[in-house]
Amino acid sequence: MKTFSFIGMVAGIITLSAFTINNSINWKISDGYSIKFSSEDPSGVFTKLKGNIAFDETNLSSSSFDLEVDVNSINTGNGMQNKHAVGKKWFNAELYPTIHFISEKFVKTSKGYQVMGALEMHGVKKNFTMPFTFVNNTFISSFTVDRTEFDLGATKGMSAKVPHEITLDISVPVTK
Repeated sequence: MKTFSFIGMVAGIITLSAFTINNSINWKISDGYSIKFSSEDPSGVFTKLKGNIAFDETNLSSSSFDLEVDVNSINTGNGMQNKHAVGKKWFNAELYPTIHFISEKFVKTSKGYQVMGALEMHGVKKNFTMPFTFVNNTFISSFTVDRTEFDLGATKGMSAKVPHEITLDISVPVTK
């Protein structure tokens, strides 16, 4: 009888801990997301995003992002510029087909949230902090990336005309 009670107690503890360990809300990326980038030149969008989002405003430690942007989905509005962007001198989409972000930690701020994690682009992985808000089931973020930190494009010749800092404006509506 004591064995049965002990097994029942252990099973109960494991069951209850499963709810406290991962009680974040899993979100599905909805259509209508937007990934815009801008500088003096170029500007444009990425049109393909996929990944997993688990986010709970009341339990940030259980939250996680694992997101990928398809580099080949770049659209600057200029076919020749798109071709150069995915080529070997820039994103080299053949070798590095995605921009990948994996979260490590979430923090509440006075303006919303910050997510810290690893951003990998063009084969270079860097620690990165991304600010965002979460309003009406939509993640919204605006930040800059220094392209030279990810070895994107040269810093001399024609590529030197492209600013180092690129601004990204992201809006990702989600559903449960």
